[in-house]
Amino acid sequence: MNETASVVQACHGGEDAAPAHRFSSASIRSFVLRQGRMSPAQRRWFDEMMPKIGIAYRPETLDLAAIFGREAPKILEIGFGMGETTARIAAAHPENDYLGVEVHGPGVGALCKLAAENGLGNLRIIQHDALEVLCDMIADGALAGIHVFFPDPWRKARHHKRRLIQPGFVALAARRLAPGACLHCATDWEDYAAWMLDVLSSSALENTVAAGFAPRPAYRPLTKFEHRGLRLGHGVWDLVFRRKT
Repeated sequence: MNETASVVQACHGGEDAAPAHRFSSASIRSFVLRQGRMSPAQRRWFDEMMPKIGIAYRPETLDLAAIFGREAPKILEIGFGMGETTARIAAAHPENDYLGVEVHGPGVGALCKLAAENGLGNLRIIQHDALEVLCDMIADGALAGIHVFFPDPWRKARHHKRRLIQPGFVALAARRLAPGACLHCATDWEDYAAWMLDVLSSSALENTVAAGFAPRPAYRPLTKFEHRGLRLGHGVWDLVFRRKT
């Protein structure tokens, strides 16, 4: 059983349910804890902003309305990288609240800076493994959307078990979505796009298009790297699947 499956089983309270902290140094993870250090500026913004917008991981369900101080659609972004897309979406859609989850410190520090500079009161950050956050901290039906943009494709076949988009993860994500809410994935790696389409098409979610990949929704901005890739003729694939009503 891979790590995704074991954590999902724990979410369902199976007899093999794992303890609150499920990951050891030998565990299979969908991310790598890189050694990159925060720059002095990233560390300064991290120290200033995380006490204001950061949420500590704990194995108990969040009261999202209390955390954001209002009732509004709540959207979870998994693996926001350096936070550029997250900040742009949150700024463009103040009617929604965004919960970004990322493990890497430099990216968290970078998004803290963007949140401060843009006055993003509708953004909160959790620095932790997204699978545990989704499993332990999010209630069923609590989310108006989940964004997974450009996750690590784990290109080598022997590493495919590390990919985040697996049947167990999608089943868990579907439970956390409200009826009619969408799981939106995007990748610039064609093999992973086909993998995602196969996994999502076999899940309880329904495709928002007749079949295949979706046009890029207007709310997902192009990143500078995506612009460069498109100029070079590289493909980008979006998949938007909805929890059935």
